[in-house]
Amino acid sequence: MIGRSRNDAGQAFPIYVVMVAGLLFLVFAFFAVGKASALRNGAQGAADAAALAAANEARENFEAGFLASLPEDLLEAYLQSHPVIGCHAAQGLASANQADLNMPGGCVAIPGGYRDRIKVNVKGRKPVDSSVLPGSEKTVAKASATAVIEFRCSWTSVDLNEDSIRDIFFFTCEGGQMLEIRPSSPPPWSQVSKILYDVHLVDN
Repeated sequence: MIGRSRNDAGQAFPIYVVMVAGLLFLVFAFFAVGKASALRNGAQGAADAAALAAANEARENFEAGFLASLPEDLLEAYLQSHPVIGCHAAQGLASANQADLNMPGGCVAIPGGYRDRIKVNVKGRKPVDSSVLPGSEKTVAKASATAVIEFRCSWTSVDLNEDSIRDIFFFTCEGGQMLEIRPSSPPPWSQVSKILYDVHLVDN
């Protein structure tokens, strides 16, 4: 009876070792998946922040062209055809969130008249680097985000002196906001740009 007991124990030991090894593998695998998911979420946060930063920068850059179009009533032409420049800010926000623009095509501006878009692609700086995932030491999370800069107002203008130069523009914007701009003495762009233009993320 003693001999049989020792034999059974000897046979059970390899099974026990395999089971423990399997459990350890599962633990490391779950840890790797969790880390990859966290890195993916971080990359998405970086992409969102970078896209919004680029869109906000583009909105600030609209000031000169927007105001210059008013006196001769060329606002519609400006809205339909204007440069969208804002990608400089994208890298700064991506970097602040431990990511970089994924070049080429890291930041692309897509003019669209009343609704411009900026699409950003980023890659995280930290690799997954798991012993149970071959090649993960070089695998980084990637994500993309798209922000829009949307003109949200209708307008009328007045030529007080009948000299073909518009003296006052009255804007009616979403949410019932009213805005008056005199081309000869416009208010600070920082005060009116967020009323004229909305910046937000959209699905890619």
